[in-house]
Amino acid sequence: MARRKDIVTRHFSRRFQVYMIGEGLFVGLAAGAVVSLYRLALSHAETLLRAIAAAIQSNWAFLPLWFAFLVVICGVVCRLMVWEPFTQGSGIPQIDAEVIGRLDMPWWRVLSAKFVEGTLCALGGLSLGREGPSVQLGGMAGKAVSKLMGRERGEERLLTTCGAAAGMSAAFNAPLTGVLFAIEEIHKEFNAPLIVSVMAAAISSDFVVSQVLGVKPVLQFVFAADLPHHSYLFVIALGIFCGVAGAAHNRGMFWMTEQFDKIRQHAPYTRLIIPFLASGVLIFLTPDLACGGDAIVEKLATQQSLAIGTIALLLLGKYLFTTLCFGSGAPGGTLFPLCVMGALLGCLFGRLAVSYLGLPSVFVTNFIVLGIGGLFASVVRAPVTAVVLAFELTGSMDALLSVSIVSILSYVTANLLQVDAFYEHLLGRLLGNMGRKDPDRLDGSGEKCLQNFVVGAGSECEGKLIRDIAWPESVRVVLIDRAGEEVVPTGSVKLQALDNLLLILDANKQDEVRERLWQMLGSSLTSNWRPKSSRVRRKIRKIRAEHGSR
Repeated sequence: MARRKDIVTRHFSRRFQVYMIGEGLFVGLAAGAVVSLYRLALSHAETLLRAIAAAIQSNWAFLPLWFAFLVVICGVVCRLMVWEPFTQGSGIPQIDAEVIGRLDMPWWRVLSAKFVEGTLCALGGLSLGREGPSVQLGGMAGKAVSKLMGRERGEERLLTTCGAAAGMSAAFNAPLTGVLFAIEEIHKEFNAPLIVSVMAAAISSDFVVSQVLGVKPVLQFVFAADLPHHSYLFVIALGIFCGVAGAAHNRGMFWMTEQFDKIRQHAPYTRLIIPFLASGVLIFLTPDLACGGDAIVEKLATQQSLAIGTIALLLLGKYLFTTLCFGSGAPGGTLFPLCVMGALLGCLFGRLAVSYLGLPSVFVTNFIVLGIGGLFASVVRAPVTAVVLAFELTGSMDALLSVSIVSILSYVTANLLQVDAFYEHLLGRLLGNMGRKDPDRLDGSGEKCLQNFVVGAGSECEGKLIRDIAWPESVRVVLIDRAGEEVVPTGSVKLQALDNLLLILDANKQDEVRERLWQMLGSSLTSNWRPKSSRVRRKIRKIRAEHGSR
């Protein structure tokens, strides 16, 4: 009881934000160290891969050994995935599920398995990115800090979000992008403790990475000149183009994942062996398509003379190979390949506009950056993050207006085409495949947990007395923070908009209870995720029904 009282006091202490800044800094340092080591491991793995490919090309007698090596790597990765199943894929949906309380991943298993798996996939040449795994590694580093400091479950989720932001920041060398991605895509909520702690984590993580790997951005493009306003018709056209391309990207990824799901015998080995063997061939035929895509970025940054046909083939090849790798469930992300595809898309559009529509060639680099922002916004449905990413990649405010237009138009276009957001769809699949309960991963055992909720303006609880509200079973109001003043929650207290409620509820029923509270109160400090798309909600119900019938 004394411990619970201490937690309540801590939640509403005026020093809480100061505590969270300190903890965010600590999480950022831990996540920055982990992701720095991860990036170094990936870099060395890709260097070794290129050296092996060069050695084989000088003596083709080693080719059978190369494919035998790939089979061994694939076997190790699959064994690790069986040991820790929640390392499959990019890791971002798993962090989403962790933050909303649907998963309780063992941080040490995820950290160790994901680190090794990602490194081996890079050594195998799979077209996967480091950003998704970096977000998961950072999130688990945040959870580790929370466990070591003995924090309760609600604060643990906040520190997991801090770690995810730190991981994204460290992966891109872009702290603001990490902050916005964590808030817009993962936590989906703005509040003071979250923002200050996430910013502290992202900044400290970026500091660690800059000390280890330098301050150079991962993708470095410079706007050659500010686009004149009469050229904004091209910007509008690119925004629509990116929206269509983003919808096609997601639909293709989802379809490929469904096809691989049909391969069940000896899975995951029979799934992952396909992209590994494909990579073994592509490393000799088209080496630029292997790994995340750094070679393509370097070509775009230094060789503007690439033929239009070459750019189109690189774009198509990168998409197909990335779809094959990700659809198999291989542990790795798609954000960096997505940015590479966005750069290729923007470059292709710019070169076509130069050749046939009279656009000055000096603006091609601008359209490369706009393509990155536009495709990111349409695929992830995080337009604000896309704008900030473009700003941090260029270091110039000249991109702000044009990239904002592209991001908004691509976001709207993709929504109008009725294709689900990428990570929202993957999270829906993850939650559906888990069924209603996963006793090995979810909270239970009759435990109680504390959750913060904010009374939304216009919610069904606003203006009602506490005793007149039909609270879900086992929910109790512990304390009310009203404009900085603590209010004792007696039955005669009338709830007002923006009241900060501290509620206690059963941990093993929190999924259903939190959704009901979200409907009653309208918003919460703990990111009560609910799929925006009715199609995703229907898919979750369908998958759960199928899961229950087996």
